Amino acid sequence: MLSVENLSISFLRYDGVVHRREVTALDGIDLSVSRGEIVALVGASGAGKSLLAHALFGILPANAVVRGRLSLEGMPLPGASSVDARGGMALVPQSLSHLDPLARCGRQLQWAARRGGVSKTRQELLAALERFGLGTEVMRLYPHQVSGGMARRLLLAMATIANPALVVADEPTSGLDPDAARGVLGHLRGLADGGKAVLLITHDLVTAVSHADRVAILQNGRMVGIESADAFSDDGERLTHPYAKALWLAMPGNRFAVSLPGSGGLDV
Repeated sequence: MLSVENLSISFLRYDGVVHRREVTALDGIDLSVSRGEIVALVGASGAGKSLLAHALFGILPANAVVRGRLSLEGMPLPGASSVDARGGMALVPQSLSHLDPLARCGRQLQWAARRGGVSKTRQELLAALERFGLGTEVMRLYPHQVSGGMARRLLLAMATIANPALVVADEPTSGLDPDAARGVLGHLRGLADGGKAVLLITHDLVTAVSHADRVAILQNGRMVGIESADAFSDDGERLTHPYAKALWLAMPGNRFAVSLPGSGGLDV
């Protein structure tokens, strides 16, 4: 489904007026996500998780330099024109600012469906909201009239309304209470079990391993390992990379270690 090969992302910076240089943010990233699975991309803040997602959709800043090969079902990315049908992939953005403050939530949900190439009745739109625990009243509200958690669930409804083959969810449970978070992750798990592909971007390793099939770990812009989610158990003796094991042991339910290899004291 999704293939990322030797991806690097750099940003052009000027030293003075004339000289410019490239500052590398991601380097040598290889990743794949197949139908029927959730791959969790885990790393500390600043590791480059969201950059990878934005590269897939072609929404990086103008000074970004992208190298490598990105493809969806064999077709090059980014750009909706590269995909056979609109709605082939969808992003659940991390920032709530992606919602239009001047449009009612129901109208934005309808727009999302149309961008995905489908037409939905009012009842279908309401059903999409209900899947994420949102009531009928949300249809007529503006984004500033809903809570942060409700807005995040609205973004999820918008991303999945057109039934995309690939869902890239960037911190989809941020700001949600535990019950709502479990519901969202359960829905993503259901999408994968139904034959979709899901890339789950999160800093929460415990959440990731409870719903993912594989866990890819970023450290300082590099992929340091891809582990089976079920290897994150007990003392992590089945984990193959030292950094992955250190991350796991740093969890409160384990040894609560605070010193991670090469991290300079990573906050997890």
